[in-house]
Amino acid sequence: MAKSSREAISMASTSPSSLSPPKVPMELHVSNRQKLLKSLRQHLSNSSRPHHGFVLLQGGEEQTRYCTDHIELFRQESYFAYLFGVREPGFYGAIDIATGKSILFAPRLPANYAVWLGEIKPVSYFQERYMVSMVYYTDEIVQLLVDQYKGSGKPLLFLLHGLNTDSNNFSKPAEFKGIENFERDLTTLHPVLTECRVCKSDLELALIQIANNISSEAHVEVMRKTKAGMKEYQLESMFLHHTYMYGGCRHCSYTCICATGENSAVLHYGHAAAPNDRILEDGDMALLDMGAEYSFYGSDITCTFPVNGKFTSDQSLIYNAVLDAHNAVIAAMKPGVSWVDMHKLAEKIILESLEKGNILVGNLDDMMVERVGAVFMPHGLGHLLGIDTHDPGGYPKGIERPKEPGLKSLRTARQLLEGMVITVEPGCYFIDALLVPAMKSANTSKFFNREIVDKFKNFGGVRIESDVLVTANGSKNMTKVPRETWEIEAVMAGGPWPLNKASG
Repeated sequence: MAKSSREAISMASTSPSSLSPPKVPMELHVSNRQKLLKSLRQHLSNSSRPHHGFVLLQGGEEQTRYCTDHIELFRQESYFAYLFGVREPGFYGAIDIATGKSILFAPRLPANYAVWLGEIKPVSYFQERYMVSMVYYTDEIVQLLVDQYKGSGKPLLFLLHGLNTDSNNFSKPAEFKGIENFERDLTTLHPVLTECRVCKSDLELALIQIANNISSEAHVEVMRKTKAGMKEYQLESMFLHHTYMYGGCRHCSYTCICATGENSAVLHYGHAAAPNDRILEDGDMALLDMGAEYSFYGSDITCTFPVNGKFTSDQSLIYNAVLDAHNAVIAAMKPGVSWVDMHKLAEKIILESLEKGNILVGNLDDMMVERVGAVFMPHGLGHLLGIDTHDPGGYPKGIERPKEPGLKSLRTARQLLEGMVITVEPGCYFIDALLVPAMKSANTSKFFNREIVDKFKNFGGVRIESDVLVTANGSKNMTKVPRETWEIEAVMAGGPWPLNKASG
């Protein structure tokens, strides 16, 4: 077994509550650089271009809060983190395509840094820590790259510039004083590097598993302690404490969504204008979408459960509709499967359950044609996961975004590949902004049993989300939380988790 595989298994199997999170091997980022180098050289060969020039990325910079001197907690830019694993701000990183050598450029810090912020590390520290070939200062970029370049004419820089299809923002190409001394290629690097991030190595998977382990454990802890009369933000606080205290996770993958009652129909609840501040009531459902980040790699988990620990028949109907869809998708996942087909499978199973529960009436195939599923699940089934919660690569060149309701919200329309980590997060929500027009529409009004729909008016919604690895022959669920209604009720009543501990 390769060293990296042994390290990955050792890291991923570490007990989440050990209070000593495993050390992350920098071989992970060395491997990521080698993967890029191989892919980029192949791309250049296919285009009959020489293997000359440098990949050059600019790391993130610290940001202050508006005009103040309050510095927000820094988190590295994701592409830079992928290639170099550098946690400090102000760096640049280069890879020499001809030789494969990796170079970091550190900011030259002022002397008073040592007074206010700690020891000024020598470049040798960064070379050893980040396992790169060379480290220089950022004011030496021009001279060093010119000296290293073996091609003719001006040295060529491959800069990162391309569209993020989730945010519709463009990545920012590196800028530095003296860049006019270089030829610049702004189109080649982004698609190649993005595709490198799509399928994960064993070491990457180990970090995603660690993030899942500690986040799963935190979700269970919150589930156990949830009671009517609490505030939603107290659930968020318990999660953040557990993942930081026991997992060393200083960052979350995204803003926590702690939605109860009718708030659970708000897909991205928890933002500044809806800040997880409702009081939990007996009879509410709680939809908690929270995931910790460990050494840049994330998790994204949603649990939905009754605040009082007991499912009503209505809650069970909606919950099991979503759970059946969640389980069917995971069972069907394997390389070559279309993610659009998986979304439709989830929709169909949810619609079947709603029809059995008399919320909907009529022919299931007709409902699918009229996109009734999108009324109850307006978001996509899931997204790629890695260093970013919505990891890039969902729509590479040649993959078109669907245009139909629901399907157009998919963050990828690709076929699954071995090594992808993708969230499976079907949901069923009662959202007035969607239900009212659908029940008035000439095409869809016939499918709704208005009397029963009205009964669910303030129900909110259910989402069940797991992080799933596509394997050679199927899939592996990396998330470890109670899912069946009886499991949730047992855990909320004080039972152990995992349940097999009870027989130990």
